[in-house]
Amino acid sequence: MQKMKKKPSKGFIIAIIVIIVVILGWAGLTRAGFIPNYWEIDFLCAGQDEPKPIFKNDRGKFEELMDIEKPVIYLYPEQKQDVTVQLDYQGKLIADYPAYDKKLGGWSVTAYPDGRLVSVADDKEYSYLFWEGESSRPIKWDLSTGFVVKGSQTREFLQDKLAQLGLTPKEYNEFIVYWYPKMKDNRFNLIHFAGEQYTATAPLTITPKPDSMLRVFMVFKPLNREIAIKPQEIQPFERHGFAVVEWGGTEVR
Repeated sequence: MQKMKKKPSKGFIIAIIVIIVVILGWAGLTRAGFIPNYWEIDFLCAGQDEPKPIFKNDRGKFEELMDIEKPVIYLYPEQKQDVTVQLDYQGKLIADYPAYDKKLGGWSVTAYPDGRLVSVADDKEYSYLFWEGESSRPIKWDLSTGFVVKGSQTREFLQDKLAQLGLTPKEYNEFIVYWYPKMKDNRFNLIHFAGEQYTATAPLTITPKPDSMLRVFMVFKPLNREIAIKPQEIQPFERHGFAVVEWGGTEVR
């Protein structure tokens, strides 16, 4: 005779239902920001309309295909001179001003000590070189150091830190006008200023070679709660001779 299969007890079924309800409730509260997502479980908490990291493993490291937003390049020669700026971006350019010369791989301009630029291509004046791009490979941004700042305090934070980094008021004001509206309504912002991770993605070759060059690239991630993080060391920049300054940024979602 065949043995009768034992049916699950009502108590067991009720327990399973309770566990499912608890998990779904926990996921909903985590998604809403009421409970921290300590286990970083994305499949329960990711929004339908939000880009999702391609890969996330080491604590504080996020790997995404993302936009490089509004890098602008200022040139400050000691005297009027012709300058060639070549950008070897590891991705696709999606915006440029003045027009990026594909044959040259960059821009050819006449630069003035006050920062004015005249493009050789159209003989028109510009304040800086501007470009934006989409990366062609994931970038694992290291956010293990940085600063956690309330969204409402982002403006004052950027004024202070960008000045420490070496931007002039004109330069950091233009930075803040672009980035502050994107950050002010977040509860908190985790902010990190990338170094080689950015410069290796967007190498610049400038002829004649600058005497000093500063490339500020902000990576930030909106947060629902304040977290502890090791403060990033800020290295001040000293301008001398022919100086080149660049700023830009990206958001990690």
